[in-house]
Amino acid sequence: MENQVVGYARVSTEDQELKNQRYEIFNYAAKNDLAVSRWVEIKVSSRKSIKARLIDTLLEQLSDGDTLIVAELSRLGRSVGQISIIVNTLVDTGVQLICIKENIKLNGSPDIQSKVMVTMFSLFAEIERDLISERTKVGLARAKAEGKLIDAAPLRATASARAER
Repeated sequence: MENQVVGYARVSTEDQELKNQRYEIFNYAAKNDLAVSRWVEIKVSSRKSIKARLIDTLLEQLSDGDTLIVAELSRLGRSVGQISIIVNTLVDTGVQLICIKENIKLNGSPDIQSKVMVTMFSLFAEIERDLISERTKVGLARAKAEGKLIDAAPLRATASARAER
């Protein structure tokens, strides 16, 4: 069986588009003589379980020699712990992981430099999500204190869209 190249794209809400991530993955693959043989695209919050984000199914379907391409590391998980577990599973299975935004390319074999890079970028992504959430809460509290009635759903979607970038 030929090794597969899988593009994984995830956005947090139904209102968001997968097009940008798909475009980034497609361009990366074309520039690096890779052909994406399968796409996994999902619209679900990173707050949902690994099962809901189809990560468990994806991990089961990947095997030694396969390649997983993501636009950015944060698409795989919400926290440093989640991302570390997923990356370790991929490495243990012999799957190459390519994270375009962070310029990370793990060749399916663990080394200390790769572990440090993945941990740092995961931490940055987790902190960015926390800061966006905190700014949104402060903005809503201020608006409420000023007597404004605000539907928080569009604000959450906007904050979530910023986090997707």
